[in-house]
Amino acid sequence: MKGKIKVRELLRLGLPILMYLPIYGIWFTLLEKRRFSHYALIHTTLDDKIPFCEVFIIPYLLWFLYVSGTVLYFLFNMEVEDYYKCFMFLVTGMTLFLLISTVFPNMHHLRPEVFPRDNVFTRMIASLYKTDTPTNLWPSIHVYNSLGAMIAVRHSKRIKKAGKIFSDILGVSIILSTMFIKQHSVYDVLTAFFMAIIFYLVFYHSTVVESFCKKREEKLAFRYE
Repeated sequence: MKGKIKVRELLRLGLPILMYLPIYGIWFTLLEKRRFSHYALIHTTLDDKIPFCEVFIIPYLLWFLYVSGTVLYFLFNMEVEDYYKCFMFLVTGMTLFLLISTVFPNMHHLRPEVFPRDNVFTRMIASLYKTDTPTNLWPSIHVYNSLGAMIAVRHSKRIKKAGKIFSDILGVSIILSTMFIKQHSVYDVLTAFFMAIIFYLVFYHSTVVESFCKKREEKLAFRYE
């Protein structure tokens, strides 16, 4: 019986994810396929001073597992407060990114025309470049979502200190990777940090959000009684 209840609760908790992911995927795909008449060029002088370092493709790709794994960890462990705060943080930033990309198309010219070396990492990056255009990159969702996962893990009461340290190291590596493989400008990264600070205050220091999470936890506890 408890097993059936847990499945029902997982579906209830996970429903927002199931609803949002198709919306984000379709919207982002349309942006990637659409060709705007004008793109704002994103560039800073610091971008030219950061060397291309292909080994950072590894943490860059680990982002997909890191962010999704963090959300699913809270979901399957039914950590209601951590799950909702993390989910709302991520979705708000991702939606704002889509809106910015829609009304303010942007791009950069940071990618090297010729790779300085030929190895498995540069070939992986070449494959990434083919599937991901250098458009609509501001602010960096790779950076923003990594910060969101790091914040969520740091606030978790269940995750041990070693897990939090590992999360921080991986998150920082992912953030650095966006610049070292020339996927994002320093400007994309800094604005992602700025956006993360704002939504951190909104979702982790808000009585409204705290009240919402508390009610959700109470409902879950009541159904388990």
